[in-house]
Amino acid sequence: MSAVRRLYSCLCEDIPGRAEPSPLPVSQVAELARYPVKSMGGERLTRARFTSDGVAGDRRWAVYTADGGIGSGKTTRRFRRVDGLLTLRARLDEPPAAAPGDGEVPLMVFPDGREYRADDPAAGQVLSTLLGRPLQLRRQSSVQHHDEAPVHLVTTAAVRKLEQLLGEPVDVARFRANIVLEAEGVGFIEDDWQGRHLTIGDQVELCLGPGMPRCVMVGMPQPHDRLGPDARLLKLLGHAHQVRFGLQASVVRGGIVQRGDLAVLG
Repeated sequence: MSAVRRLYSCLCEDIPGRAEPSPLPVSQVAELARYPVKSMGGERLTRARFTSDGVAGDRRWAVYTADGGIGSGKTTRRFRRVDGLLTLRARLDEPPAAAPGDGEVPLMVFPDGREYRADDPAAGQVLSTLLGRPLQLRRQSSVQHHDEAPVHLVTTAAVRKLEQLLGEPVDVARFRANIVLEAEGVGFIEDDWQGRHLTIGDQVELCLGPGMPRCVMVGMPQPHDRLGPDARLLKLLGHAHQVRFGLQASVVRGGIVQRGDLAVLG
């Protein structure tokens, strides 16, 4: 088992102040999304299949730089900042409601409307020309493409808190979460959920881990969602919430989740 996979499997363990289980309906699924190619625009879903690796088809492909780094909005040991990736969008070549499996190859939609399958050698050539550096598209292997965890969720209560602090609306699409939960109130209510399990609908159970650390991507323009640049968000999260927003999660029990499904905290 890889170090990253071991991390994913123990997100619920050793969290200070972990609450005692008390089953409680807390929210329902407002939105579902997946991002077939890491750091590109993605697609919103009416239903999604969850596996041990997260949402089926989510971030299974990525752009790789010449030194083997994974294209991202930041530079770390695994990742390399590649500006311009968010000008492209990726979708799986089946209706989103079909919740296809990991074997599907995404289609990349370029700014001029051209589409290429990720496994087409021409796609890497066109992408390299567009972004001005040698790039390749690859399917995930032993090195995980997810930043911190296979599933990321946010609540509308936390979005409202951010809007309150900022003094204007905030589009939840900036946070590129797999699940947006409709929850009452205003505040970072999910902080109290860390270390607990969340059952969604009739099938899926998630283990809720620590808060999700944010990076510059939250303020980058996302043309496909008509979002311009906004450097204020990362600074605001730094002052208000230790640069964290939403929760990391891993999948305890897989299955299908649909918009509108009830979420119960255990």
